[in-house]
Order: sequence, then C-alpha cells, then structure tokens
Amino acid sequence: QVQLVESGGGLVQPGGSLSLSCAASGRIYRINSMGWYRQAPGNQRELVARITLGGSTNYADSARGRFTISRDIVKNTVSLQMNSLKPEDTAAYYCHADIFTPSTPHLDCWGRGTQVTVSS
Repeated sequence: QVQLVESGGGLVQPGGSLSLSCAASGRIYRINSMGWYRQAPGNQRELVARITLGGSTNYADSARGRFTISRDIVKNTVSLQMNSLKPEDTAAYYCHADIFTPSTPHLDCWGRGTQVTVSS
C-alpha cells in the first residue's frame, strides 16, 4: 500500500555533486522517519543519512559535512544533496521510510534503489 520512488542517480565525476529524491505515496498515516542507505558490491547496506518527522538528523561519518538530507512533510518526500563526491561513494542508494499505520506502528518500506557511480 506504500510505495517509495527514487530519482536522481547517475554518473558523476569525483568532486562533483548529485541530488537524490524520494517520494512516498499510498496509504500513509504518518512517516516517523525517512532516510537513505547505500550498498556497494560485497558490502553490507549502511545508513547514509536519516531524518525524523521532528527534523532530527543522523549522518554516517563518511557523509557528514558533504551530504545534506532534507524533507518536505507535506509532500512526503526526502532528498539527499551530495557534494564533493568520492569514488568510495559509489553504491546503490536506497530510500527508506519508517511509516506508522494503525496495524503496524513501525512499517519498514524500501525503494528499489538508484545507482550512484563516482568515476572519472
């Protein structure tokens, strides 16, 4: 009943910038938090950035200072502005939402992922 649609992935040169967006749709009662995770080949999926309904943010150490997460509560969207990109940022990026529903107070929803490749 809930879908996450991501956009903005692509190929960028080291030092460049990229912006990812994610829109949640469907039967949404409340979004507790939204965030971005990434997974590179051979690695585990890791948190990149997360933002709560109240605006509190968490960043991975590798992302802090370079990436900025933001959200639009009315539109149920979350964005990730990525600056000073490095080759090690190359990964599939997944949008995640922790959604409240009457039957499931914490429903985990995932997007299908969008590829970010940082290479010259």
